[in-house]
Amino acid sequence: MSLSIRNQLAGTVTAVTVGEAMATVKVRLAGGQEITAAVTAEAVKDLGITSGSAVKALVKATEVALATAPVENLSIRNQITGTVAEIAAGPAMAAVKVNVSGGGLTAAVTADAVEALGLSAGSSVVALIKSTEISLATT
Repeated sequence: MSLSIRNQLAGTVTAVTVGEAMATVKVRLAGGQEITAAVTAEAVKDLGITSGSAVKALVKATEVALATAPVENLSIRNQITGTVAEIAAGPAMAAVKVNVSGGGLTAAVTADAVEALGLSAGSSVVALIKSTEISLATT
């Protein structure tokens, strides 16, 4: 299956907490960083996700926000550190490619945000992703 989602990070499930309708799944990415995905309990069952399962975390570029440092007092659990590899900017929007340990992410942000944050190749950034915006695929 081919997908239009370019952000596909390989990892291993380290914990699954299933609730009535939703579940949280903690995933250690290939580079060692940990993220949390919030998916339906039904998806966990249907995909057979358990601790030790190999998965890919899928995130649309439009769901990745960028900061220049870790952010405290924020409900967004996933803060992945990385370095800007490349910026393709137009008059309104920009695609910012970020190298993270074990892979890469692309964030679709406004050109104004790139300028306001002073981003350029080599800039240190933190990719912020809500757990509800991460989908999981089994491999």
